[in-house]
Amino acid sequence: MTEIEDTAWAKKATAKRAALTQSIPPAFRIPADILPPETQLDISRFPAESKWFTAEELEITSTTAPALLERIANKAWSAEDVIKAFCKRAAAAHQLTNCLTEVFFDEAIETAKALDKHLAKTGKTIGPLHGLPISLKDNFNLIGKDSTVGFTSWVNDPQTYNSTLVELLRDAGAVFYVKTNVPTAMMIAETVNNVFGRTVNPLNRALTSGGSSGGESALIVFGGSPLGIGTDIGGSLRIPAACTGIFTLRPSLGRFPTLRARSGLAGQEAVASVNGPMGKTLDDIVLFSKTVVGLEPWMQDPKCLPIPWRSVEPKTKLKIGVIWNDGIVTPTPPVQRALRETVEKLKKAGHEVIDWDASTHKQAVSLIQRMFVADGGKSVRHILKPTDEPFRPEMSAYASASEMGVHDLWQLHLERTDFQKAYLDQWNFHGMDALLGPTTPYASVESGKFKHVGYTGTFNVLDYSAVSFPCGVIANKEVDQYGSDYRPMTETDKEIRDEYNEGLVHGMPVSLQLIARRLEEEKVLAMTKTVLEAL
Repeated sequence: MTEIEDTAWAKKATAKRAALTQSIPPAFRIPADILPPETQLDISRFPAESKWFTAEELEITSTTAPALLERIANKAWSAEDVIKAFCKRAAAAHQLTNCLTEVFFDEAIETAKALDKHLAKTGKTIGPLHGLPISLKDNFNLIGKDSTVGFTSWVNDPQTYNSTLVELLRDAGAVFYVKTNVPTAMMIAETVNNVFGRTVNPLNRALTSGGSSGGESALIVFGGSPLGIGTDIGGSLRIPAACTGIFTLRPSLGRFPTLRARSGLAGQEAVASVNGPMGKTLDDIVLFSKTVVGLEPWMQDPKCLPIPWRSVEPKTKLKIGVIWNDGIVTPTPPVQRALRETVEKLKKAGHEVIDWDASTHKQAVSLIQRMFVADGGKSVRHILKPTDEPFRPEMSAYASASEMGVHDLWQLHLERTDFQKAYLDQWNFHGMDALLGPTTPYASVESGKFKHVGYTGTFNVLDYSAVSFPCGVIANKEVDQYGSDYRPMTETDKEIRDEYNEGLVHGMPVSLQLIARRLEEEKVLAMTKTVLEAL
């Protein structure tokens, strides 16, 4: 036994991982003779090619959330059959990518059976999400389940109450069956922690699935969930969605409930953490958004705004500003090409496109970095202390930070508000409908090498609504090369250029993000549909 393995925190982590493995039923464990070797990087086609799944299981787990609801309601499929299929596929996803933290299949199946009985007896569903499996990021509290958020001190600490969003979704008929992995404190752009280890990308297991909602993104792109719920404080929904080529919505604070979820930086409100949906299609995202707002969450969460879901007629011609770079990091070649091709198609469809001056994004990145460590890392250190768990190297900024005084924090808030006002003025001056830009500099990137969150974090500081979407471009090692005119803007830019591996990201989907102003969730979803039609 090594010195690390003998520590209290390592023993707790080892025991928790063993318990998680044991919680997967034998029937859902991949037979050894069909288990893909570790050298097989793309395991996304395993369900279809392994012959381990039945034709009905494959059909169920390949169906969109709206279509699942329709088929359950008309009794074409039972809620029990649906949840069993997703439990099996989620179990496979975990064995191949390490994406789960909690498994409670038996409880989920019992819930589904009760829903089926209700439908058979009354002829009515119990709510708009009747029978829909929904996966939850680890920080969403469920009674009796851990919410470790990647900390060993929170292992074997079952929660005594549900998150407000969990209550609303359950009452609407959703079926919960898994919780998904996150990085320590949910403050790393990749999903890795000392409890469960690293979650990898099903499309290429040498690449990251992103963070902090990277367990969700891995599970969804593998087909183990029709709809997942994550969070975003600096890009934690959009980064993992982009790394795996799925859809997500980063809403403004107040549209969806955030109450009673666990956090590694509890009480930090200089930049808001928000909850949002992740799915394979835009329709999945719209379904969640309309449904949750329709449940009137402002009656349960005092921070939710009483804004019913609004009908938006999308403009036929949009005015879109393009963020070619943020002045800090140049997008890698696949993302540069995706932007160029998308802009060309938007212009061809008749939309007005202008170049956006993103020179102020450096200030936004500075703001969010200072906000995250304003307490001098005390919040994280306090949670690590009971088991003497060390800071992970990715969180060195928290380990070395100095606490900011109240006066200085208030000055930071003033600087943030001034930045928000200046950005609003810039937007209004150009009469913009939306901004289009990279979600991240990468299609995805090798595990351990994600270095820049500026493209997402800026819009957390602004609290703007944003959709990350796959734009249809696929990374191609033959054409996606840095040009001879490339000049690094910063040391981080140079590092990303030096580490770019065109061969490893070959074949990966590329995502972009569309950004609207604050509280324009309906508008940004409608505009994303318009953009997709142009593509």
